[in-house]
Amino acid sequence: MLFKILVILHTLGATVWTGGHLVLAITVLPSALKSRDPDRIHQFEEHFEGFGLASLLLQVITGLWLTWIYFPGFQSLLSFESYLSTYIGIKLGLLVGTLALAVHARFFIIPNLTKETLDSLAYHIVGVTLLAVLFVILGAGIRLGGLG
Repeated sequence: MLFKILVILHTLGATVWTGGHLVLAITVLPSALKSRDPDRIHQFEEHFEGFGLASLLLQVITGLWLTWIYFPGFQSLLSFESYLSTYIGIKLGLLVGTLALAVHARFFIIPNLTKETLDSLAYHIVGVTLLAVLFVILGAGIRLGGLG
């Protein structure tokens, strides 16, 4: 039962994180770029950031817990001998990339966001969104027994 609850919570976190970034990248960002208005991004982030970060944290906690269930003690986790260890290893790499982009944007771009730096933030938004979609694809692959 615990496993099923963890999968459900992990999926809910992925839904919020990925869905929020898809909305940001597909609806809010193009509008902000067209009008060169960084306030549109700020307004979205004001409403989404807390909930989005909580969902990412939920994904990290449940993801590590699920990984522990699959690989007790994380033994042979990064052996890449099975689709499962390969997908989880890739997901951990995606997490590092996501955190790097998010930290860089949060501390170096967003505090100084202007019309001139909006393009730089756009690259971060697109990057985090692509990583989020890849998370979902690999997560589905884990539950489906591989994508190949």
